[in-house]
Amino acid sequence: MHIARQAMVHARLDQLWLMVSPGNPLKPQHGMAPFAERLFSAQRLADGRRIVATDIEQRLGTRFTADTMAALKKRFPGQEFVWLMGADNLAQLPRWDRWLRIAHAMPILVLPRPQATRRALSGQAAARLRRYRLPARAGVCLAQACPPAWILLPVKENPSSATALRRRQAKLKFW
Repeated sequence: MHIARQAMVHARLDQLWLMVSPGNPLKPQHGMAPFAERLFSAQRLADGRRIVATDIEQRLGTRFTADTMAALKKRFPGQEFVWLMGADNLAQLPRWDRWLRIAHAMPILVLPRPQATRRALSGQAAARLRRYRLPARAGVCLAQACPPAWILLPVKENPSSATALRRRQAKLKFW
């Protein structure tokens, strides 16, 4: 939530959606909490006004980010979107379906991640999109930027991970 709030302030976002995905095609389903449980967990974190947990990807019936972005832009034509992703995802972005279309669909705010930020910044996606990287101070107008455009959020890396949180939750359930 700290990073979500930092992203909202830095990019002057009116609202942030915690989009709970029905499933990531690049991740195994084994060990993944059921969708309803992940949505409930996100809803507990959200305030329902500025930070909203949503199952919109499931309702849209999309499986790939490029399709989700296209559907969101079609459903909300007057809205300016910024896609938030962790540096770990920027590092693996070239593995995503139609990854260049994703970069050209919406401005991207990259959140620093431990052991991933440096790797991401020296990776294929960052190299390919290097000329579209904006300085951190441009965050205030990122939503209005013509994609491809991206910024690395200048905040301290947060060591929390979904995997570690799931492991801790599983231990609590066991006891």
